[in-house]
Amino acid sequence: MSTSPITFLKGHGTENDFVIVPDPDNSIDLPPSLVARLCDRRAGIGGDGLLHVVRSAEHPEARSMADAAEWFMDYRNADGSIAEMCGNGVRVFARYLQRAGLVGEGDLAVATRGGVKLVHIAKADSGGGITVSMGRAVLPEGDVTVSVGTRDWPARNVNMGNPHAVAFVDDLEHAGDLFTAPPFSPASAYPDGVNIEFVVDRGPRHVAMRVHERGSGETRSCGTGACAVAVAAARRDGADPAVTGEPVTYTVDVPGGRLVITERPDGTIEMTGPAVIVAEGTIDADWIAPAA
Repeated sequence: MSTSPITFLKGHGTENDFVIVPDPDNSIDLPPSLVARLCDRRAGIGGDGLLHVVRSAEHPEARSMADAAEWFMDYRNADGSIAEMCGNGVRVFARYLQRAGLVGEGDLAVATRGGVKLVHIAKADSGGGITVSMGRAVLPEGDVTVSVGTRDWPARNVNMGNPHAVAFVDDLEHAGDLFTAPPFSPASAYPDGVNIEFVVDRGPRHVAMRVHERGSGETRSCGTGACAVAVAAARRDGADPAVTGEPVTYTVDVPGGRLVITERPDGTIEMTGPAVIVAEGTIDADWIAPAA
């Protein structure tokens, strides 16, 4: 592994924060040990995950998507593990591309392990939010239960390109500290682990959530989780755009801010929220070396 200095940026979407490593030619080796060190909040830069910015044509996992999307979001969890998708991460990824002059306002396609995601970067004078077309939710059959201490709740199994278990609770404090993954059953429902959302109602089509993200612990926000929550809430409330032909929109409050989720009659789910780049710098080569 090269121990040359690495350029990085730091960004967040509703306080779901990321280390961003621009690497158009896919020339930087990022083993799990280095990713985990970079995401360490005391000994590294700190982040809920890492966004490795690579041209799709240069990455073996994305070459098949290169005709549809020039850029591939090679996303890693804070522990260094690979993840399929990250909704807040896609918005921050798009904001980086805009900042770097690689894209402008308007529409953009981003390749991810969860498929190609369509993004719209709004004009600054309209609020400058970023909307991501998150694809369609899959609602696997079967009962799922999640637990915290002596409490347990039924959960809705929702897949947004990554797996989620959505539990509606009376009080968000019932979720506990979320440092470790809450137990779930049956184990066969999520053989590779799961993101678990705890949800309370705030008003008509308005909910609040906390989340344990697989591989990262509790985070301040989770974009795919907010989408899963909106779909689960809609079905609980008897709303299904595929049946009514009318879109359904939920406001989802997360600890780090607010996201707006719309499910269209064709099943497409759109997420709108902020994305901010806060810093840019260089990772010292001597600091990188021990992870080689």
